[in-house]
Amino acid sequence: MSLWMVRAGRHGEWEELALEKGVVVIVWELLGDLSTVRTKDELREKIVEAYPGKPKGWVSNLLGQLWGFIREIKMGDLVGLPMKKQASIAIGKVEGDYEYKVLTEMAFHVRKVKWLRTIPRSEFDQDLLYSFGAIMTVCRIERNDAENRVKMLLSKEIKEEGQGKPALPPEIVDVEAYSKDQIVKYIAEKFKGHDLARLVDAALKAQGYITRVSPPGPDGGVDILAASGPLGFDRPRICVQVKSGASQVDVRVLRELIGVMSKVKADQGLLVSWSGFNSKAIQEARDQFFDVRLWDSGDLLEAVFKYYDKFSDELRAELPLKRIYALVLEEE
Repeated sequence: MSLWMVRAGRHGEWEELALEKGVVVIVWELLGDLSTVRTKDELREKIVEAYPGKPKGWVSNLLGQLWGFIREIKMGDLVGLPMKKQASIAIGKVEGDYEYKVLTEMAFHVRKVKWLRTIPRSEFDQDLLYSFGAIMTVCRIERNDAENRVKMLLSKEIKEEGQGKPALPPEIVDVEAYSKDQIVKYIAEKFKGHDLARLVDAALKAQGYITRVSPPGPDGGVDILAASGPLGFDRPRICVQVKSGASQVDVRVLRELIGVMSKVKADQGLLVSWSGFNSKAIQEARDQFFDVRLWDSGDLLEAVFKYYDKFSDELRAELPLKRIYALVLEEE
């Protein structure tokens, strides 16, 4: 059994489709159906024909990825889907051979998958995040007993002390994702429990809201109240609940927030869960689009980046960040 990483589009555009349909998908639509391909030489010819003028290195790179997807991934292998729209990695088990299949209005290269669990990125050791951050659409993840360690995460066993500390592997990695993962782990360590609400509060204040943060302890479902205007009497009035635990928030917590919104006369609600949300919570939040927003660690991080310059000196000292630029190296 092997562990693979398969992305769902450069910007995560096929994530929901993959999870909903129980598949991993890749596009490269100019190649068409590859089910009759039997050798790497045949596949190389198809690539060169579909993408004329591409450098040999580009062709070889794509050849390795496609061959892995259609021939080397086996039934029973584990596959990880790094999410772009959540700060999580979905882990599944391969249950089907290669297919070329129409999903929605276009055709995809597909492998059927049973999705087992969506795990917050903060639960992975840094070396595993390096591997899942490789700038490839399809790759096998083998370093540092990766497969067995992912199995441990799936079974929620405690990771052994000292794992996950090797140096950066030689593959080109997604520098942005790598940097974000470092910051996420730092925030998870330095802003535990009620302190996470302080970070959410700073992001709201930076947008001009007047806020009130509940003290540590039982809060009645309200961590922060925020509103516009000089004294906080204007609309919108926002009720905020912040969850810093390691488990995804379910729809029950969302419904509780909606009930509390009515009690405190809030117009909208913001539910922040450091470890993300399960599918039912996400779907119900879509139905409540004009009333509720969900933030996971990735959304909070984006707010931190956007408003960091407006944070207090004290908070910036607790969370020291510096803007950098990096060369973008992405596949076509």
